[in-house]
Amino acid sequence: MRYVAPVGDPLILPVPPRLASWNASGHPDQVKLGEYLAAAERLVRPRLDTLAGPLVLKLDVGLPAETPLLVHHDLDNYLFPLASYLVRRTGRQFVSAWATKQTASTSFLRVDRAQPVHGDFAPDRHFTVRTTASSQSAGFKQQIHDQLSSAEPIPEGPVSLHLTFTLGPGRNWMNLWKPAIDAFERILGRATPERPWHPRDDRIVELGLHSRTDTALRHDVSIDIAATEAERRLPPHP
Repeated sequence: MRYVAPVGDPLILPVPPRLASWNASGHPDQVKLGEYLAAAERLVRPRLDTLAGPLVLKLDVGLPAETPLLVHHDLDNYLFPLASYLVRRTGRQFVSAWATKQTASTSFLRVDRAQPVHGDFAPDRHFTVRTTASSQSAGFKQQIHDQLSSAEPIPEGPVSLHLTFTLGPGRNWMNLWKPAIDAFERILGRATPERPWHPRDDRIVELGLHSRTDTALRHDVSIDIAATEAERRLPPHP
């Protein structure tokens, strides 16, 4: 199952989006990230208060014209701190989260009620993998990597990537995003030859993450992977 990206009125972020930071508390990067997240919450909370049911979130990151779109600025590292902060602060859950990056002077945030996608979907690369290991272990990545043995990397250029995580109830599906993408070297290529679990995920200019629950899976996770060549520069979002 995939969900439609929200198309409601965009909310203009008053400060530029910040990437996830693993520095110590009090580090300038952590302080700036906290200020950005608090500003995003103030912006989106009135909209959240009007919405019922499962939700979808979308972040459109605008980068300066001189910034190479396909170098660094990984979309999952923008999306994870924002989504997890909003869930923690508002108590609302997202079943789908989207992010894009493009050359633009402004960044936008949207939230809406989740609507399933209907119709055909024909990505350039399509795989389904299943994991039994903890997402915090190397075994999780290794299982995904091994099941992608038939994959060929997407040709050079930007990529649109959609992942649907099917998992048992009560699990935090957002914790699966980064370790899953880290295992996609066979789809995205490897950024550093001597460094494992380091795919060229900065090529992703559109990222769609979707979740569904299946009680039969218990602790296993099934991941549907759809990767497609994308336009180098996405059209600006109004």
